[in-house]
Amino acid sequence: MSDAPRRAPAVLPPGGGLLLVDKPSGCTSHDVVSRVRRVLGLKRVGHAGTLDPMATGLLVVAVDRATRLLGHLALTDKTYTATIRLGVSTDSDDADGAVTGTVDPAGVDDAALARAMSALTGDLMQVPSSVSAVKVDGRRAYDRVRAGEQVQLAARPVTVGRFDLVTAPRRGPGMIDLDVVVGCSTGTYIRSLARDLGAALGVGGHLTALRRTRVGPFTVDDAVDVYDGVPAVRPPVTDQLVGDVLAALLPAAAAVRRGFPVRTVTDEQAVDLGHGRRIPAEGIAGTRAAFDAAGRLIALIVEEGATARSVFGWQTGG
Repeated sequence: MSDAPRRAPAVLPPGGGLLLVDKPSGCTSHDVVSRVRRVLGLKRVGHAGTLDPMATGLLVVAVDRATRLLGHLALTDKTYTATIRLGVSTDSDDADGAVTGTVDPAGVDDAALARAMSALTGDLMQVPSSVSAVKVDGRRAYDRVRAGEQVQLAARPVTVGRFDLVTAPRRGPGMIDLDVVVGCSTGTYIRSLARDLGAALGVGGHLTALRRTRVGPFTVDDAVDVYDGVPAVRPPVTDQLVGDVLAALLPAAAAVRRGFPVRTVTDEQAVDLGHGRRIPAEGIAGTRAAFDAAGRLIALIVEEGATARSVFGWQTGG
């Protein structure tokens, strides 16, 4: 059954905005986008930062013209909570895969565990899982694996700023479960971290649960459930759900204020930016959001020497 728009389009803030969605387990990030399209009666919907079907938590979704903001928002730092099981390896490095090996981890003490986790913190070269969405010669790695191909992905640089236990390790017959919190850069695979931790300890490991709690300046505390708790059966879209989603929608200007330092420009400077002209710099590095005195979003700007230029014009359609 299609999840295409079936309702009259909802009335959105000008230009749309960002919707912070609490993705449930059992659906893909694309499924969430399709669901939002149906709820709001819109086709122009996109998302940033894919979550695996098993994972839950924060998915940043953009609607209407705000989809153009996704490439500019600083969404590179992320936080996850996860459960890692030591002693069991799978072919996907998570609980959705087939078991490929078991080693009793009874000999892994807390000190060895702490050393191994510390070694996986900082700037790392990480090999993504062979069933990840990384493209190899134009095709997703997981598609190649499902077609019976052997896939070996190249290591790539990631940063793990935090890799900490939340509670004491839970030890059972043939396994140790670890509840952890991970703060990392975009492109980091938490299931690869689980795999590498198990490999470092010589017992294997995989991910059994994953929840994303933060993406850049946005947290799951502000996220909405677009499925009413039952994603598998695609519940009907009710007026109450539409109202809840619209109430949770963060207008584009508000989302930009969360994501960037703000510079207030004069009316004359706002006109110049709208026509592609440069304005005087203020000596501050990085992307900034230019607002006029009335609080209207004008553009995203960067400074180059003595002047600043627009890299995304909101008032002009970007």
